[in-house]
Amino acid sequence: GLNCAQAVLTAFADDLEFDPEFASGIASGFGAGMGRLQKTCGAVTGAFMALGIYNSKKYADNKSVKENAYMMIQSFSVEFTSKHGALDCRALLNCDLRTEEGQKYASENNLYETVCEKCVGDAVGIAKSLTEK
Repeated sequence: GLNCAQAVLTAFADDLEFDPEFASGIASGFGAGMGRLQKTCGAVTGAFMALGIYNSKKYADNKSVKENAYMMIQSFSVEFTSKHGALDCRALLNCDLRTEEGQKYASENNLYETVCEKCVGDAVGIAKSLTEK
């Protein structure tokens, strides 16, 4: 029942010691490329949020938090794009989820299972590898 952003962000709740229910609420509007706008993939934005939390716990000053988060997000983006060819939900799914037709196409073609679940798994894996370095 979670969207991609919620699934990725809450996967880090134990490791980064934050409330998964609160995180799920924060990420609730980021699914389907941010509010079903199909911009940046929800799995990607969920990972970006997790990387921000990681850096806010690691560094005391905001400048270090931002700079290190930016570097990690850039590294994440390169690796995710090399695996999936895009960061954009619409490009990843090749349909318009804002329409009934697009939602039906995604459902009938199992895109949530074949594309979205892979993106979620890869987003968690890439972000985890970056936080373990």
